[in-house]
Amino acid sequence: MKIFKEFSFEAAHRLPFVPKDHKCSNLHGHSFRVKVCLDGALSEMGWVIDFSELKKICSPHIDLLDHSYLNEIEGLENPTSENIAIWL
Repeated sequence: MKIFKEFSFEAAHRLPFVPKDHKCSNLHGHSFRVKVCLDGALSEMGWVIDFSELKKICSPHIDLLDHSYLNEIEGLENPTSENIAIWL
């Protein structure tokens, strides 16, 4: 069984390694969406995981990113979407 839950956060960033004339080299913000996907066997309860448990696991990370300047978070000095996904 495969399931997913979506989370969202608002944050600002800049991409430090793009050319200076690239628009993403300037500070700007986004509304980010994160889709957490899980697969596994159904439990006796008939689910892979209780969604409230998944939210409890993910929320501290999403809360850290929300309304932040991503470049200042350790590990996100180059906060591309790909690096944000790896960090999460």
